[in-house]
Amino acid sequence: MPNILPRFLFVFPAFCLSAFCVSAFCVATLALVPSAARGQSTPPESGSIPIARLKYDGGGDWYNGPQSVPNLLAFVRQNTLLDIKLEEEVVEPDSDLLFSYPYIYMTGHGNVRFSSVEADALRRYLEQGGFLHVNDDYGLDPHLRREMAKVFPDREFVELPFSHPIYHIHFEFPSGLPKIHEHDNGVPQGFGILDDAGRVMIFYSYESDIGDGWDPPGVHNDPPEKRLQALQMGTNILVYAMTH
Repeated sequence: MPNILPRFLFVFPAFCLSAFCVSAFCVATLALVPSAARGQSTPPESGSIPIARLKYDGGGDWYNGPQSVPNLLAFVRQNTLLDIKLEEEVVEPDSDLLFSYPYIYMTGHGNVRFSSVEADALRRYLEQGGFLHVNDDYGLDPHLRREMAKVFPDREFVELPFSHPIYHIHFEFPSGLPKIHEHDNGVPQGFGILDDAGRVMIFYSYESDIGDGWDPPGVHNDPPEKRLQALQMGTNILVYAMTH
């Protein structure tokens, strides 16, 4: 039975000044109660909170794994009270719609590049309460770190300790990120870029590739226990994003 008790009180960030986010983040205060507690075995068809995938330039395959995020969202709907839409949307870094999403997902295998306008927009989005989850699908790391230095030239990625709430907020991960894919046989690491108050603005899952674990079973032939770990960790990240 997962831990379903909230670990801290919810505080509205500046991001919630938009009309959308007031309703989205209010719903998120109930996120830590599983739908099973309401006698609901399947998620409803609709939801009010949209989640987006980041479309970026540079040649990397930002679009890979098109079934992964919808699968995660269905799992989240079944295991929390987050009223999330079941289909992901797509947003570009310099779009005015960027500020409509409390959680944005970014993944890929190769190069990524942000213009100065895009880097500035991402910085404003994140500083005003937005959240970016970056999943290294292998090969993204050097490009991501170079471009994030444009977004936050005065901040660096720091490895989050295993005691961080993101590993415990809904499901327990006492050893941090689960290892889903081998890649370079490295230890999985969860990095963050934090704001002045200590809130994680960017969570970067590295040498883990939980995104592949969200894909249907036949895509990567991951064993059921690995897929479950990936979906549970993804749920933790979403719950953290919605409540911080």
